[in-house]
Amino acid sequence: MPLARLAVTAGEPAGIGPELLIRLAATPLAATLVAITDRHLLQRAAARCGANIVLIDDDGTGEAARRPGTLRVRHTPLAADEMPGQPDPRNAPHVLATLAEAADGCVAGRYDAAVTAPLQKSSINDAGIRFSGHTEFFAERARADVVMMLASPDLRVALATTHLPLAAVPAAITSAALTRVLRIVYAELRTKFGLADPRIAVLGLNPHAGEGGYLGREELDTIIPTLEALRAEGMHLLGPLPADTAFVPAQRTRYDAVLAMYHDQALPVLKSEAFDRTVNLTLGLPFIRTSVDHGTALDLAGSGRADPASLIAAAKLALELVQRKKHAPENER
Repeated sequence: MPLARLAVTAGEPAGIGPELLIRLAATPLAATLVAITDRHLLQRAAARCGANIVLIDDDGTGEAARRPGTLRVRHTPLAADEMPGQPDPRNAPHVLATLAEAADGCVAGRYDAAVTAPLQKSSINDAGIRFSGHTEFFAERARADVVMMLASPDLRVALATTHLPLAAVPAAITSAALTRVLRIVYAELRTKFGLADPRIAVLGLNPHAGEGGYLGREELDTIIPTLEALRAEGMHLLGPLPADTAFVPAQRTRYDAVLAMYHDQALPVLKSEAFDRTVNLTLGLPFIRTSVDHGTALDLAGSGRADPASLIAAAKLALELVQRKKHAPENER
């Protein structure tokens, strides 16, 4: 049986992504790794890392085994050679082209999953291209409703809102929005993670989950009625729970995933305890997409010292999800 084919994008050319990809290629991961980026960028990254990597033009065929240190390449040329640590807006179209190939290739069946290295959103916007992130790009490309989840070996956290100013969050917490997000999370925990009856802990928006209305009414007016309606549909939902106690060990045994109301409500907990093992994945897409949980680390770019642990974890999770999908009954895929 041929190996799963993982499309891996290098992200920002001037960041640590290309070097992380080289480090990933050196591992014995049992998957065909197809780097979607500039071949010469990878050669320079390998030299900076002191790594002997064999680059092979990808012909789309399967392989029964992969030797560590080999990497297939879907050559996507840069507009300008990279200067480590200094993103160049001229390369913004290159970055977007790599994402488009990964997404379209997954939909077309050329790849089994997409794994993405970090990119520099500001550089793309500096090029005059409105861009808010990988998650939003893939959602628009696939015309899908999506949810951002970060997962470590011990904790899964999904987000009701993502890259919003904190002042804009309360207005975004609507019954319709929560219903959409929870339905996606529930369905994906069943299909992607194989949980027959997922238990989801939902955090409150306010301190102490509103303290019965004394610290805010969003829980009483929106969150609680929404959870009650979804429980009536058969979903196993806990909460709303106060965020300051939801992650203590006694609480964690009660749930399989957490839904946080905003980006910084729960992610600091996850990253503080498992930064090198946490993976960003996009739920709701018609394909599997995982990513690192960190940025481009421009201060480390070019040094060859960046830690590849999160990208390796992302590739391993993508492979695990691909294998689970292939072995799942047809009606659960």
